Amino acid sequence: MGTTQLESVPEPKYWHLKTVLSEALDSEFTVGEILPNERELAARFGVARATLRQALEQLELEGRLHRRRGVGTTVAPPRMGVAVGSEQQVWPGTGDDTWQAVDCTLAAPPAAVATALETPRDHAVHIVRRSRVSHGQPVAAELLYVPRTSVPDLPAIDAPSETARARAVLRELQRLELQGQDRAVELGSARAADARELDRLPGAPVLVVTTRFFAEGRTAALSVATYRADTCRLTFGASGGVEIHHGPAQQAS
Repeated sequence: MGTTQLESVPEPKYWHLKTVLSEALDSEFTVGEILPNERELAARFGVARATLRQALEQLELEGRLHRRRGVGTTVAPPRMGVAVGSEQQVWPGTGDDTWQAVDCTLAAPPAAVATALETPRDHAVHIVRRSRVSHGQPVAAELLYVPRTSVPDLPAIDAPSETARARAVLRELQRLELQGQDRAVELGSARAADARELDRLPGAPVLVVTTRFFAEGRTAALSVATYRADTCRLTFGASGGVEIHHGPAQQAS
C-alpha cells in the first residue's frame, strides 16, 4: 500500500518543540516553578518566538503549564484523576471527601434536575455549593441538589452561616441508608458562574460529572460537578472516588 497524504505531512516544528519542552518540564522543573522568559527559551531551543508560543499554548491547553499575566509561565501540578468506577458508594461529605462546602441556598432546580429528582419544577430544593482545590488552584466546582424530603429535620437545625447550613445538609443526608449511586461523565463548556469559580474563561472545556444518589427507593440527591478539563483526566477502575495523582509512578490507571 502507498503512503497516504496525511502520513507524508511532516511534523510541525511547534509540535516537536512541545515534545522537547514536555520532557524538560519532567526532568528540569518542579511544580509551580516559573519558566525563563520567551526570549531565553527561544534562544535555548533555537526556534522562533512564534514557534515557541505555539508550543507553550499547546502545553497550556494540555494542562502542563499555567500562563498568567504579570506572573509568567509556571509548571502546572499533575492532573487530577476523575475516577468513573462505581464500586465505592458513599454520601458526599463522608470518608476521604476533600470537597469544601461553600454555601447553601433554597431554590427551584433546573428542569433536568427536577426531573431526575422526581420533584415538581417549582418546588425549592437545597442547593449545596462546594469546591475542590489542588495545589492551591481551583480544579472543580459542585452543585449538590437535595430535596427537602431527604433532610426533613433540617429546619430545626440552627445554622448561623450558609457554610454551616451546607454542612448541616450533608450531615442530615448521611442519616439515610445509601442504596446505590450512578455516575455519568461528559465533556462540556464552562458557564459564566463555573468559569469564575474555576478561574477560566467562559466556554473553556470542562468535564461534567453527574452523580445520582439513591435512598428509600428514589433519587435522594443529585450532584453536578464541573472539573477543569486542562487539569483533570478520566480514570477507570473500581475505586469510584476522585484521586489526586502526585507522581509519575501513580499516573497510570
